[in-house]
Amino acid sequence: MSDERYLQLLSEKFPNSQSVVTELINLRAILSLPKGTEHFVSDLHGESSAFIHMIKNASGVVRRKVDEVYGDTLSEEEKRALCALIYYPDERLEMESKTNDWYKRRLSQVVEIARAVTIKYSRSKVEKLLPKDYAYVIRELLHESNLEQHDRQTYYNAIIDAIIETGCADQLIIVISYLIHSLTIDTLHIVGDIFDRGPGASKILDVLSTVRDYDIQWGNHDIEWMGAMAGNQALIATVLRVSIRYANIETLEEGYGINLLPLANFAMETYGNDPCTIWQTKDFENNPRLTRSAQLMAKMHKAISIIQFKLEGQTVLRHPEWHMEHRAVLDKWTMDNGQ
Repeated sequence: MSDERYLQLLSEKFPNSQSVVTELINLRAILSLPKGTEHFVSDLHGESSAFIHMIKNASGVVRRKVDEVYGDTLSEEEKRALCALIYYPDERLEMESKTNDWYKRRLSQVVEIARAVTIKYSRSKVEKLLPKDYAYVIRELLHESNLEQHDRQTYYNAIIDAIIETGCADQLIIVISYLIHSLTIDTLHIVGDIFDRGPGASKILDVLSTVRDYDIQWGNHDIEWMGAMAGNQALIATVLRVSIRYANIETLEEGYGINLLPLANFAMETYGNDPCTIWQTKDFENNPRLTRSAQLMAKMHKAISIIQFKLEGQTVLRHPEWHMEHRAVLDKWTMDNGQ
């Protein structure tokens, strides 16, 4: 009976024996290919710029491919320029003085790197990643394997020339570069802490929405933000305090539209005459953005810290079974030093 159920499920996807045989051949062939690159990162802590750069260069994989393909045939300067173009094609194309010769050289180089990173994947897998509008052109460029033959080389050159003449070269370089990004990292594993003190946790989540295959092991800071999102007041205060302490409030204000003006007003009213020296944010002296608002940030830091300590103390009192009395800090506070 159980075998019949399996066969019934199988028949929904493979209606006849030939389709099953075809899939078995495909899977057996895939097993013979090199394993795709699995990339592990951890402790991102909201540092979106570093994360985005890592995604684009695959932690050096793209540069290694450039070295493998071109060896000593390109100078170090040429290799760096090619890598930069692949990492950030939109930005680099705006900076370049482009001629037909430049386009021919760069298109051929980007295609060569794309061909090098697709070699470990089945053709069907690569096909699924090709943008619909340019699938035919990219397919022809990537799978042109007999370039030593005169007729095939002429065909390849005709495609490149047509791309340039029709004004599609910039867009082709961009989409092929994005294809390289997708294939240099087959699976991305994030091991904890997307969120915390960095300014761009929301940007990291936006970038992940464009990544083909990834998984996340949530860290303690991520759970902290989830708890705040769920409405836990102590965790809301903790998230605010950590963000303000590191003067990185972009995730709060720009990423999630949280208005910090009420907290700023409360801090000024409560600690208007207090310099809050020991509550200065991290590295405020070395950060030009903070010079004008350093005192306000310090007052906000103190205000939300006291609120957090009160909320945590109330939580500890409500749950004596947790044995976390050491976390109730306000009853241990002394005013001897005036702080």
